[in-house]
Amino acid sequence: MTPAQPHVIVVDDEAGLRALLADYLSLNGVSVRTADGGAALDACLAEAPADIVVLDLNMPEEGGLAIARRLRGAGSDIAIIILTAAAERGARLEAFGLGIDDYVAKPFEPRELLARIRSVMRRLSSRPGKPAARRVPVGTHLYDFDAKSLVDSAGKQVGLTTRECEMLEAFLRHPRQPLSRERLSWLAHGEALEAGTRSIDLRVMRLRRKIEAHPDAPRLVRTVPGEGYLFDPSGGLGAENVFLLRSEGRRN
Repeated sequence: MTPAQPHVIVVDDEAGLRALLADYLSLNGVSVRTADGGAALDACLAEAPADIVVLDLNMPEEGGLAIARRLRGAGSDIAIIILTAAAERGARLEAFGLGIDDYVAKPFEPRELLARIRSVMRRLSSRPGKPAARRVPVGTHLYDFDAKSLVDSAGKQVGLTTRECEMLEAFLRHPRQPLSRERLSWLAHGEALEAGTRSIDLRVMRLRRKIEAHPDAPRLVRTVPGEGYLFDPSGGLGAENVFLLRSEGRRN
């Protein structure tokens, strides 16, 4: 089980930023070490494991993308949060392809990074052991991450497009937190939201039709005025009304 206190390594070539983040995170209950690059990070990990590594994308010598690629290539499942400038959208897309857990766009406030760290820790601590749960409740439905499939409480398959699967998985990985349309586009599809487009709204509308008991009065994917959308996997229902994971045993 992941400990309640996050163990984080901040990797950035800017000494001032490393010191600022280390001070702020430490004051807020995070165990922090810092590294000025990939070699220093390797030394930190050899000394003691960590839950999360915060990686700046733009560093001399070995950049954040190269470090993330190396970690994942070595089979490391350490959570990765990247720090990225607004102009680094292409690199951000590539980073999501490597399986990063979240990103924070520069400039940012330290409390935003703290919120992302806590969000990632909640997901880590909910895992039953090391591997993530692969079948998870979505209201009265059950979603299978491996099969990319959704079934209702009667065991009937609900057809989802690839884009809808991506969006549902983004919601499942970020439950009960408001997600802007731009952020949801990055988390779900690894791409920026085109100005003036309603693609995210339309995709949410279609997803609601498939997972909500009453799409016109949604309880799973709620609209947060001025912010975006918030996903509540229970839909505000009591536990006795949620699709129980043990029900999958009846179909196996």
